[in-house]
Amino acid sequence: MWEEDGKYPNLIIELLSTSTADIDRNLKKNLYQDRFHTPEYFYFSPDTLEFAGFRLVGSEYQDITPNANGWRWSQELDLYLGIDSEKLRYFTAEGVLVPTPEEAALQAQLELQQERQRAERLAERLRSLDVDLE
Repeated sequence: MWEEDGKYPNLIIELLSTSTADIDRNLKKNLYQDRFHTPEYFYFSPDTLEFAGFRLVGSEYQDITPNANGWRWSQELDLYLGIDSEKLRYFTAEGVLVPTPEEAALQAQLELQQERQRAERLAERLRSLDVDLE
């Protein structure tokens, strides 16, 4: 907040731990609702896979109803939040999994490698046809 000129966050995602879960679900939720007026609050337990989301309606949090996949829509992010492979992940409105930065980098490397292989095959084919590449 001190770096944002006193502005409270629009969205909080809390990772629960067994030692703080009750505080996060109750005391912190009430703090975010009553004092911060944070529009959306989500919590997720990596241990139990407990997942909930709330949207501020008026002055009180209302549960964000999950869709058929168990995902909850975030108006602040314009994305779904949901569990995939026991991890909290983002999904587009169309249901496409948003890659993590690591996954996106790996995908870019794979695509680059495939493009290089295609270029090498094309160059080899042109050489076999005795086409001058210079």
